[in-house]
Amino acid sequence: MRKFGLSLIAVALLVLVNFLAYQLPWRWDLTKSSQHTLSQNTIDILNALDSEVELTAFYVGIPPKYLSDLLHEFERNSNGKMKTEIIDQIVEIGYAAQFGKVISATEQKIIVRSGGKKGDRKDIDFTESFLSEDLLINAIIQVTRQERTFYFLVGHEEYGILDTEANGLSQLAARLAENQVVSKELMLAMTGEIPADCDVLVIAGPQTLLSKQEEDLIQKYLEQGGDALFLVENVIVTTPDKPLTATQIKRKPSMNGILNQWGLKIGDDVVIDTANHVGSDVGSPATKNYTQHESLTKDLDYSFYVRPRSITVIEGRRESLRLASIVSTESKDASWGETDRTLNIKFIPGEDVPGPVAIGVVAMEEKTGDETSDTRIIVFTDADFLSNSFLGRYSHARLGLNILNWLSEADYQAFMGETQFTEVQRLDLTSKQKRIIIWILLLMPLLIAAGGFRAWVRRSV
Repeated sequence: MRKFGLSLIAVALLVLVNFLAYQLPWRWDLTKSSQHTLSQNTIDILNALDSEVELTAFYVGIPPKYLSDLLHEFERNSNGKMKTEIIDQIVEIGYAAQFGKVISATEQKIIVRSGGKKGDRKDIDFTESFLSEDLLINAIIQVTRQERTFYFLVGHEEYGILDTEANGLSQLAARLAENQVVSKELMLAMTGEIPADCDVLVIAGPQTLLSKQEEDLIQKYLEQGGDALFLVENVIVTTPDKPLTATQIKRKPSMNGILNQWGLKIGDDVVIDTANHVGSDVGSPATKNYTQHESLTKDLDYSFYVRPRSITVIEGRRESLRLASIVSTESKDASWGETDRTLNIKFIPGEDVPGPVAIGVVAMEEKTGDETSDTRIIVFTDADFLSNSFLGRYSHARLGLNILNWLSEADYQAFMGETQFTEVQRLDLTSKQKRIIIWILLLMPLLIAAGGFRAWVRRSV
């Protein structure tokens, strides 16, 4: 009787464990690359789905376990918005025919369909390849999100979306494409207008002055409720024996002609941080000093900027403007906006901008008319952090996509393309982090030696 009772308890425990394993979201993935676990970015996108999505995979024979596991994880994290199935197109030939085109017996594919407003379909062929998490979540984005169009101003030696060199923005354009965004160039001097389908205007580090006509067109666009990202590049610095020429002074304009009307002023200085910077350049401040904003700065790690300029708020601005810093230098006493362009680094009260110094700022103003809307402007005094050279460093890509996503007024979780198959190839440390590690490396042997000396003294007594 006792054995029977123990057996009954064991069966009950087994049933309970299986029930909890199925019902609760806890998972323990022991594989080296966490191949059975979705990335947090994918989970966030799935949790935010606002329309029904169906995933139908076609596979002849017994499907591989990775495929069934992947679909199960997508469905489990979708808050009931997703249905998945795997079909053998030979066994269920009649059902397979409902999907239109004849599906070959040797073909492995998955069809992603959305029941939302977009109602699109995307086919993924993985006959010769592995069906990755990135491929699948990207297809879901394409069928559930409306396409947006961003225009990048050209004609003033800006950072270009077609440029694959170090200072280009081709990698940013590729990231945007993954998020259902079309990036186009805009030669405003030729078109004479900003296209009606422009969701966000991006002015990325112009090296020469915009014409008065171009500034007026951009100002009109903003006044009518347009949204824009301004990336202002650094001033040219020199040494005391080489004064700047008139041409050099005009290079890399501040765009204050536009931004002053929105309550912002870009300084002719270089923001430095002697306590927290990248490499040996105090003019490349690294920071995690972000204003807390759910869409813009949540969960960001460090970002750094190459010789940014200070952004200050103009007094006497119109009351309807709402202004807020997004990113500032991390140090208060060790950072400032250095106005001496010969880089004689010394804080001078009344001349230099005291820290912490704003590097990125947002300006908003509500517009009323036939339809209520708002103008959204974000200004950063550096374009390099979004360039091909630095986009993959620290939190630059996430910050850039968050900024552009918020400007387009789309409530979407940005797709980062960061799955468990991505491996970190390098470790970048800020000056502050390096100092912490040095102190640890110095203190550890001292502590060990002190412990040994203490033990020796006790034994000797």
